[in-house]
Amino acid sequence: MKKKYEAMVLSCIDPRFQPIVFNYLKKKNLIGKYSLFSIAGSAIGVTANKFKKWHKVFWENLETSIKLHKIKKLIVINHRDCGAAKILNGKKFFNELNEAKIHKISFLKIKKLFKKKHPKLKIETVLISLNKKVEKF
Repeated sequence: MKKKYEAMVLSCIDPRFQPIVFNYLKKKNLIGKYSLFSIAGSAIGVTANKFKKWHKVFWENLETSIKLHKIKKLIVINHRDCGAAKILNGKKFFNELNEAKIHKISFLKIKKLFKKKHPKLKIETVLISLNKKVEKF
């Protein structure tokens, strides 16, 4: 019997968030049912011009996941205290308000691109904190 995959997860490489992401996906009953693509900044890394060289790799990987695993959804997990957001904004001017704006922009961009390429598939965007608080965007 073929294994049923449900989603592709886009998450950040930050080691502090790996257990939080795993537990979030476990609560959603997705363990063993998703493809994972991990890149610095998550949605920031695949949408911001600063990281433009990375964009093509993500979209090609997503296409492969759709073909191989027949996924129906992309789950994008960004996190607070994000190093990629700090690089974009400059540490000198970095604060919670600026960071929230950067995450929001990255979510809007990835949703727009994803829906253009895959209008029949779903996308979920969440922002998590070190204290495990999950915010849906």
